[in-house]
Amino acid sequence: MSDGHQHSDRHGSTGGGDLPDPDRGTPTTRQALWDERYAAHEHVWSATPNAEVERIVGGWRPGRALDLGAGEGRHSVWLASLGWRVTAVDFSSVGLAKGEKEASRLGHRIDWVVADARSWHPAPHVLYDLVLVSYLHLPSDVVSRTRSWLAPGGALVVVGHGLRNLTEGVGGPSDPALLHSPEQLRAAAGDLAIERCEEYLRPTEHGDAIDVVLVARRPA
Repeated sequence: MSDGHQHSDRHGSTGGGDLPDPDRGTPTTRQALWDERYAAHEHVWSATPNAEVERIVGGWRPGRALDLGAGEGRHSVWLASLGWRVTAVDFSSVGLAKGEKEASRLGHRIDWVVADARSWHPAPHVLYDLVLVSYLHLPSDVVSRTRSWLAPGGALVVVGHGLRNLTEGVGGPSDPALLHSPEQLRAAAGDLAIERCEEYLRPTEHGDAIDVVLVARRPA
C-alpha cells in the first residue's frame, strides 16, 4: 500500500531516493505523497514479485486472493497470471491505476479498490484463500483483523521489515509500532495454524535487511 507502508524494499525500489516514514503526517498527506511518488516514476517498485512472496505462494493452488496494500499492483498482476481471483486494495489511486493498466495489457481481471488498508474490510460473507500483506507495515491489531477474512484452509502471508531491523538492519520504517517481531506476528495470528514465523536476512546494496515472515492458515 502506500500507507502504513512499504519501505526501502517493497521489493527493491527502482524509483530512487529514500521513502518517507509511514508514521509522518495525516492519512490525507501520506496519500497525496504516495500519489505524487507513483506518478513521478514508471515503477517505484520492481515489476516482478518479491522473491520471498514468490517462494511461498508460487506453487499454491489458485483461489480468491486479497492483496492488502497493493501499491502499483505487481503482486496482484502476478497472482492473476497464476489464475488467482484477486482483489487489490490501496489508498493510492495513482498506484492502482498503474497496476490496472498493466493487468489490462496482459488480459487479467482484477478488482481494484481505492481504500485505506487500516480501515477497509471486505463485504459480508466474502472470504479469501490468501490474504497477502507484503511490506505494508500495519499495527498488530490490523494484522489480527485479517484472520476473520480467511476461508477454511486459507492462508495469511505477511512479509516485511522486522523490528530488529530498526537497530541492526537497513531500510524500513522508523516507527517501532509498525514493525513486528516473530513473537508479535505469532500473537497476531491468534488461532490460525502457523506454518512459518521467523526472521530472515535479505541482502541489499546497503547491507542486510532483517525481515520477518508469517505464514498462518485457517483450519479447513
